[in-house]
Amino acid sequence: MTAKVSKVSEVLAALRSDHRNMAMLLRLMEHEIQRVEDDEEPDFELLHDIMHYMAVYADAIHHPREDLVYAEMRSRGGGFADGLDGIEPDHEEIAVLSIRLRNDFDAVISGTAVQREQVIGDADEYTRRLRDHMQWEESDLFKRADRMCAEDRSASVDVSHLSANDPVFGGEAQSPFAKLFERVRFEAKAAMAR
Repeated sequence: MTAKVSKVSEVLAALRSDHRNMAMLLRLMEHEIQRVEDDEEPDFELLHDIMHYMAVYADAIHHPREDLVYAEMRSRGGGFADGLDGIEPDHEEIAVLSIRLRNDFDAVISGTAVQREQVIGDADEYTRRLRDHMQWEESDLFKRADRMCAEDRSASVDVSHLSANDPVFGGEAQSPFAKLFERVRFEAKAAMAR
């Protein structure tokens, strides 16, 4: 089997698109968590679906793709590699926070008592941490990767083991993401109408 080698510039374009998509999902999550704070009834199934997406796509596909780009940057040394030692621990911490929040939502859906403050705190910590991480990548690491690509247009990485389609933003809803897919489509139409 041949390795699927992709230009780093193409991988970066996909990663930036993923960040926009994840930011949209974080806004949806924050809207529902605000309902928890306001003692209203949030859509915990939607929250569960968002966190399930974050586990099967963001944590399992997106972050490993980033790690490949950062490994290529490390291999070139110099200013490209500065500060990259913290990236894998960052990804691991975000995955742990993701699991904790997903477990909160699973417990609520199954009828297990979960402290309201725990759900709010875990959601706040996860969204803040993921946003900070994406901001760091966008404002620093991706820009360095762009410079690397400008210096060497043939810079590439093997993403063959990470070639899964995005189950929500990939054009067609994949089970079990049909409800989330429809909500994303609704939000996109609403944004276009504004």
